[in-house]
Amino acid sequence: MSHVTTHILDAALGAPARDVPVRLEAASDPGRTSWTTVAEGRTNSDGRVPDLGPDQLSAGYYRVVFDTGAYFAATGQKGFYPEVSIVFDLAEEDQHYHVPLLLSPFAYSTYRGS
Repeated sequence: MSHVTTHILDAALGAPARDVPVRLEAASDPGRTSWTTVAEGRTNSDGRVPDLGPDQLSAGYYRVVFDTGAYFAATGQKGFYPEVSIVFDLAEEDQHYHVPLLLSPFAYSTYRGS
């Protein structure tokens, strides 16, 4: 299983957000001014990317970047956020990190999932 997984629920449509481009990136420096792509994927029909990235990552700052602009365009919605970027601290290398996104055209929220 991937060390980091994600899923997206479209709160406006009440359904999983499918076929959303997603990137996992690692901070290349302590100041988080430069990022390196670790993995890329797309959400499946259940809005999930179960295989995002390697099975093991080293501790550090990472971010999941969602191409919400492409998703809104594909679903005929006008969205305010063309991209959502969630930065998190992968501090415990032995823990699984699930980073979900609850999305609507004019708002989003996230939390540390299980």
